This record gives sequence, structure tokens and C-alpha cells, in this order.
Amino acid sequence: MDTIVAISTAKGNSGIGIIRMSGEESFDIIKKIFKPRSKEVNIKPNTINYGHIADRDEIIDEVLVSFFKSPKSFTTENMCEINSHGGIIIMDKILKLCLKNGARIAEPGEFTKRAFLNGRIDLSQAEAIIDIINAKTEKEAKASIKQLSGYLSNRLHEIKKNIMDVLVDIEASIDYPEYDIENVTNNKILEVMKEVEKQLKLLRSTFNNGKIIKDGIKIAIIGKPNAGKSSLLNAILKEDRAIVTEYEGTTRDTIEEFIQIDGIPIKIIDTAGIRDTENYVEKIGINKSKEAANEADLIIVIIDSSKELSNEDKEILRSMNDKKSLILLNKTDLEAKVEEKDIENIIKEKKILKISALNMEGIEKIYSEISNMYKFNEIEIDDSLTITNNRHKDAIENMISNVEKVEKAIESKMPIDIVTINITDILSEMGKITGESVSEDIINEIFKKFCLGK
Repeated sequence: MDTIVAISTAKGNSGIGIIRMSGEESFDIIKKIFKPRSKEVNIKPNTINYGHIADRDEIIDEVLVSFFKSPKSFTTENMCEINSHGGIIIMDKILKLCLKNGARIAEPGEFTKRAFLNGRIDLSQAEAIIDIINAKTEKEAKASIKQLSGYLSNRLHEIKKNIMDVLVDIEASIDYPEYDIENVTNNKILEVMKEVEKQLKLLRSTFNNGKIIKDGIKIAIIGKPNAGKSSLLNAILKEDRAIVTEYEGTTRDTIEEFIQIDGIPIKIIDTAGIRDTENYVEKIGINKSKEAANEADLIIVIIDSSKELSNEDKEILRSMNDKKSLILLNKTDLEAKVEEKDIENIIKEKKILKISALNMEGIEKIYSEISNMYKFNEIEIDDSLTITNNRHKDAIENMISNVEKVEKAIESKMPIDIVTINITDILSEMGKITGESVSEDIINEIFKKFCLGK
């Protein structure tokens, strides 16, 4: 493979910046541009050399250069990392100097892709790297680190080993029919498949929590104009994120922000007030509000308790019958004209909380209720593997389906070659997770999500 180079730290001014290079010519290129204090480049694995990057006699920057010799590097190739000052100009000059001397710019995720193609990590571990980089909470980072450490790979390897033992027995029964071991083989296949099914279903069962850990909960705040939606958003964020006025219809578009509750990412969406209007722009905002409500995992309906329930309030409440929702009676700092019983007469079995968004009263109760609804306190990942990736979950679903086909085929006394097809399909689906049997298009699509330099 040719030699690639990229800036691995985020673009922008910072204390340090790292330019990473990998490939057969890495050390030759660095020799041309690095002037060590010791007068001679000491390419000793896992060492750091102090000196200057220079373009002939022009010193570009004072740097530290790390060397990693094949195969003991991230990519398993010869690698070096130039630790420079973190200015954009300086890093770009060093990058261009590497390109000028024989390297090419790396594609997004190409360093990790080479680590995968060279067998240092499998595809599930490669995906864990991008999840670590993009992690929004500590729990998501922990789940990703477990996957990078090989928890999923090791679990699948154990399952694969048992399946391969079964395939060996099947091969023996086909090659030596005179020994009449088919019944013994079938019994063993059923026994192994029952255990495989159990293990796969355990993995699948972690996905609901895994999806919450990774994607979080999407919450839409809806209500009629001036009910206090924007005030609630500001109270939750503890900052003036949304404009609040006494005029109805101030919010014309959705506003999205992230918070954390018990280590789970929460996307809060403030929406335009829902009412009948002839204003074209406001209508667009109201349609967006309804779309946000349809796509949300949880809907917070906010009611102005200082005013009698309007037809618009009642219509919004009735639309919540089949949706996961939380009802807030806002403006408890004013005289109440709406009580819980008024809400319960319209919609049953919904949690109702009293708050004052303006005075930030009752906000903690909202957090607690959301946490209780989704059982956040039960989502623990310290001692267990959690599936957070939709692609992995789909492959596990397909594996379970093929296991069930194997069991049915054995119980129906189907020919052993039919059973073998379903068993190999299990291994094929497993290979989609680890990367052993995944298409090049999927591999390329996965690594497109990576940033440059990783």
C-alpha cells in the first residue's frame, strides 16, 4: 500500500497538533524533512525524537516525532506521528511537505481501515472507534470502549467455535455414512443450536438499552402559543436559548438542543405553538411541530394552567391517546384555572406534573419522570456487553432466524445438506459483523463516516 498522511487533530488553533503518516515509505519521508537535535534520525520503534521539521534550510516548526515499526503499530504498517504546535498554518505546511516528499492525503477513516484490512482489528472494533469519537455521554463511551476491547468479537468467536465443531461432525457423517452416526450428529446439532440461540437472544435483548445509550430519547415540547414551551426549554437548558415574549406565535421554527439525564442523551425540540392561523409562515412552523411530535419518542404537552382549557388544548390532549406523553400544567405561579381532574376528563392514564417554567419550579420532577418512564437507572453496562449498532442487531436477528431454520430442519428430518446451508448462513451473518463476509460497498460506507486522520 502507498504511504498516507493526514492531520489527526481537529482543525483550529490549539496547543499541539498531530500529523499522522502510515505506509512503507513513512520513515524515508520523515528522514527528508525532520532535523533531529541529535543530528541523526533514530528510527527506533516506540520512541520519540525531538527536533525540527524543515523544508531544506527553512525551519517550519519545533516538533516531537514518534516512530512505530511494522507490525507493532495501529495500522500494522510503518507509522510516524509528528507532534507540532497546533496552529492551522503550521500543520498545513507540514502536511504539504509530507505530500511533496511522496505521501498522499489519506481518505476519511483510512488509517482505521488499514488496521481492519491488515487484521489488527475486526469491523465491529473499527465501528467502535467512530462511536467513541462521537460519544455524547459517558455511558455511550463505555459501551463503545467495551466493543473496541473485543467484547463482542470474543462472544461471537465463542459461538462460531461451537458452530464449526458441528460442521466438522456433519462432514464426518457425510464422509463416513457406513458408521451410522447421523442420529448422534443431529442430536448434537440441536443441542448446540439451542445454546447458540440462547446466546444470540441475550445479545439481541441488550439492543433496546443500547439504542437508548447511543441515540438517546427524542422529546418534542408541544402546546398552543404562549403556553410556555420556550420558557420550559430555557429552564431545562438553564440559559436563554429560545426567545420568550408575551406575543403569541413567537416561535416559528423548531429549536433542537441536547441535555443528559442520568447519563442518557436527550434531544429536546421546542416547537411552534399549535393553533388555527392564516399566517403562511406560522403554518409552516405548525406543520413542523406536528412532524416533530410524530417522530418523537416522548411528547411533553404543556398547558397554561392560568387560563381555561381551550378547544386547541383539548384537541392536542386527545391526539396524545396512543402516544407516550407527559402532561405539564405550567404557570403555577399564577392563579390556577386548570387542575389535574380537568385533564383526566379528556385523557386517561397520563402522568401530570405541575410546574412554573418561568420560576424554574418542578424541572427536577420532569427529569425524574422521564428517567422513570425509560428506566434509566436500570441501564448499566459495567459488567455486560451492550449492542448499540443497528447493523449488528439486524445481523443477529438474521442469525437467530437461521438457527431456528436449522432446528426445524433437524426436527423435520430434512437432508443434512439442507441443514448445512442454514448453518453456513449463520456464519455468513456473523461475518457481516466482524467483516469476514461483508461487501466492499458496506466497508466503504462505514469508513466514510470517519473523520480525516483516523
